[in-house]
Amino acid sequence: MDYESYLEIYPPREFSFEECLMFLNRSDQEILHQMMDGFLYKLIEVEKEFILLKIGYTPHSIQVEFPVNRPSENVRKATAAYVWEWFDMGQDLPSFYEAADRCDILNRLVHKYDGLRMVCMPDLFEALVWAIIGQQINLTFAYTLKKRFVEQFGECLSFERKQFWLFPSFEKIAGIDIDDLKSLQITARKAEYIIGVAKAMLNGEIIKENMLQKLDYQQAKQSLMAIRGVGAWTADYVLMKCLHYTCAFPIADVGLHNALKKQLGLAQKPTIEEINHIAANWEGWEAYATFYLWRSLYE
Repeated sequence: MDYESYLEIYPPREFSFEECLMFLNRSDQEILHQMMDGFLYKLIEVEKEFILLKIGYTPHSIQVEFPVNRPSENVRKATAAYVWEWFDMGQDLPSFYEAADRCDILNRLVHKYDGLRMVCMPDLFEALVWAIIGQQINLTFAYTLKKRFVEQFGECLSFERKQFWLFPSFEKIAGIDIDDLKSLQITARKAEYIIGVAKAMLNGEIIKENMLQKLDYQQAKQSLMAIRGVGAWTADYVLMKCLHYTCAFPIADVGLHNALKKQLGLAQKPTIEEINHIAANWEGWEAYATFYLWRSLYE
């Protein structure tokens, strides 16, 4: 419902705003959204216009206010679509819950985190860069690097003495040098990868809407892995967090291994073979199973 000065978005019944916020608030280094006075604030760019969103939740709807300016009708529609995709509200969560009933581990988790939906990254460039930054380092340092990257190359809007940031555009990053990223403590190799992705997007070689989402899972994964710096883990991460492939499975993910170790009470992390055996009942929903297992690490 569009009330011009604010929107009301009615999510599916299987939706928990509180659970999604738990995931969003997992790091105090996060720079791309903020919580203030019980509201979630997020800056987005639509039609070259900066739109600050103030997001709250009532028992039946998500309310999106525009505290800085009243955007046009087209921009409001795009905003609603962004929020809908951000919280993956088009996904058939009941079907995942049916699959979870066949797995003792997931059965516990879906009851515990009922209504949790994939917290997505609608922007493909952001998803690729974040995954590349996070390769082979711990999550805390990955957030530190992302914060430096955004503050150095992103744009911001000031409101009530706070700054709200946009992730840098691929157009901006395509024009920088490797040394500009190395100065942030991003390795030379990752800097090459990030700038390479930006240039490929600038040249139209990587297009979310026209290419990746029209491919089946294996085709999409191979297309991503053809990008320099994108291996199997990075591809699967992007497929699950940006492109909504529920069968994407970052099986080598350390967080997944730690969560399974914890849930199964193991002395050591399970092997890949053991994970494949455990995941036999997750078929088609590996991405959501992984996401719920990640959630179990933030108790």
